[in-house]
Order: sequence, then structure tokens, then C-alpha cells
Amino acid sequence: MIRHRIIRTNGIDMHVAEAGAGPAVLLLHGFPEFWYSWRHQLPALAAAGFRAVAPDLRGYGHTDAPPDIHGYSLRDNLADLTGLLDALGIPAAAVVGHDQGATFAWAGAQLHPERFPAVVALGVPYAARSPMPITRMIEQNNPGKFNVVLYFQPPGVAEAELDTDAARTLRMTMYALSGQAPPDLVPRWLLDTPEGAGYLDPLPDPGPPSRWCDWLTDREFGRYVREFQRTGFDGAIRRYRAFDFDWSDLPQVGTVKVAQPTLFMTGELDSAYRFSSLDAMRTDVPGLRKVIVMPGCGHWTQQERPQEVNDHLVRFLRSEYTGRQDERR
Repeated sequence: MIRHRIIRTNGIDMHVAEAGAGPAVLLLHGFPEFWYSWRHQLPALAAAGFRAVAPDLRGYGHTDAPPDIHGYSLRDNLADLTGLLDALGIPAAAVVGHDQGATFAWAGAQLHPERFPAVVALGVPYAARSPMPITRMIEQNNPGKFNVVLYFQPPGVAEAELDTDAARTLRMTMYALSGQAPPDLVPRWLLDTPEGAGYLDPLPDPGPPSRWCDWLTDREFGRYVREFQRTGFDGAIRRYRAFDFDWSDLPQVGTVKVAQPTLFMTGELDSAYRFSSLDAMRTDVPGLRKVIVMPGCGHWTQQERPQEVNDHLVRFLRSEYTGRQDERR
């Protein structure tokens, strides 16, 4: 059974979904999602003897969405998570992150290794520190082209487009980044769309999920739609506006090796994998145990391949995490 409650942490109220008892596993979602993206993992981890904890991250779902952009920094998000563990009486937890949640997982592993003794990243690999803030690097490397990060920078622009029809925004985004979309759709969207386009302009509208996939029912999709109709996308978008601040605020991120046992899982068609390099992860994550690439899987890893992800996750946690917890005692 999944339990829900609100926890006070780092000056905000954070909604948390929990299941099971035992060694703690912290599940961190990405954009545009909320705790519900872990609906398949919560009961599976509970059945395997773990305490699974899936919060709505700052700006999402039933967690507070402060207006200040700097409040969405890496520093504040990590303080939310360590404060959450403190409030729940959890000294340490394996951290599992997808998309932006993987970014938090990597940073938490580097800056708070005692709190996060095992790491699982989905889609987004470890990244070395860039030589300049991310917006400058994007402008330099891909001038004249649309970019999601750049498009999300001016306050109000992306919100106006995405909030107009939350159902349309979500189905177009979920389809485009899934394993069901044509393989050339995401490269055309993210690499070849001219500057000045809107977020949704290059994307087809595939209709309800029942028409194009077997991993997301129309009823499940409705949960996403209702959540973002209620909250809007502004809290989620603000995180992107803190990227450059993070670069100057936490210069150590991307320079610290991750020695904890680590598992990396991704879809073969995940944009985060296709357009990234694993080189830094292979050299700067000495704890890396395995890289798993799932054929035909897109960006929504734990939803598109729930059973496969659950099997790998439980196997890794049992072999690399629970034993270390026993040693700590």
C-alpha cells in the first residue's frame, strides 16, 4: 500500500509517497513528472524488503513551489532531500534518480556521500563540470537553433505555451521522447529546430496514449493531466532557470568522483543518453558496477520498462546496498 503525507523540510512542505519498510530507497522524478512516475517501483521495492520514498520535488505536485528562481538551485533541492531524510529518521538512503532526478542523485552522491551510499541513475549520466555556464555553452555550440533550456529562461514565455493545454503538452512531450516516436523526431526537435520556435511547434500530436503505447494507459495519463492542470508548469520550469546559478554556486559538482556502488540504466532511444557521453562516468565514477541499455526504450525508462527496471534495481540494491547498511551498523 502506498502511503501519502506532507513533510516539512528546508522551509517548504514536501509531499511524499512511501511504501514498505527496511533499508531506505529515495526515488527522484524528472520533468515533467511527479511521484507517480515511480508507481511501478514503489510496490516492487516494498515487496523486496525496502522502504521506498518518492517525493514530489520542489515545484511539482503537492510540494511547495516558491517564486524565487534561486530557490530551485541544486543546493536548495539537495537541502530539501537531506532534510526530508532527517524528518523521516533516515540516516542514509540509496538514491535513484531519473532525468533531473538523476542530476540531483549525482550531485547528492558527490556532496553528501554519507547520506547516499548507493546510486542508481536513469537516463542522465555523470557529467564533468563544464568550462562555462550552460546557457553560454549552448549558445556557443548550437547558435541559431531552438533549445529547451534557452527557451525556458525568459519568465512567462514557456509557461504561457505549456499551460494553455496541459493534456496536449504532456501527450506531445511523452510521445516525442518515448520509444514509440520515430527515431529522427527528437534529433529534429532538439538539434535542428530554428531559434524562435515554441516548445511544441515541431512536435506531432499523437492523440491519447491508448493509440500509441502499451506502457501508459489513458487513466494513468489522466493523473498527469490533472496534476499539471492544477499546478501549471511554472514550478517545474523554474528549475531550468537556476542552471547557470548552480555553475557558480557549486563549482565542485562535476569534479568529485563517485566511489559509491552505482548502477546506470537507460533506454537506447533516450535523448539524455543519445546526446550525452558516458566517458566522464566511466572515468569519474569508480563505483560504477554496470551500464544497462534497454533496446527500443525511450526516455521514460521506469515507465516504459517497469519490470526490467525493477529486476535490475532490486538485484543491485540487494547486492550492493543492503550489505553496506549491515556494515554501517
